[in-house]
Amino acid sequence: MLPNCPQCNSEYTYENGNVLVCPECGHEWMPGAAADNGEGEKVVRDSNGNVLQDGDNVTVIKDLKVKGSSSTLKIGTKVKNIRLVDGDHDIDCKIDGFGAMKLKSEFVKKV
Repeated sequence: MLPNCPQCNSEYTYENGNVLVCPECGHEWMPGAAADNGEGEKVVRDSNGNVLQDGDNVTVIKDLKVKGSSSTLKIGTKVKNIRLVDGDHDIDCKIDGFGAMKLKSEFVKKV
């Protein structure tokens, strides 16, 4: 029996290769990626699947537009001492030249 969708809790999930898919909301995830680490906390992974923790250093893997600004966060930008948070953006951080920012873990890789 496959697990319910972590986004909409649908029971109609199915396997598509090595990922699980929800036909109701379209969410795709790796089995075990949305699992808890035993302490009730969400496991946050970078673009390569490495587990991220508070205080890690990461690098931005693609150019990102900054909302409310005309500037762009360039590929290769180093981000030091991240803090993991709940929400659609997993990472709170301060970036030199930009200030406080929220990032999604899918757009960074662990250094």
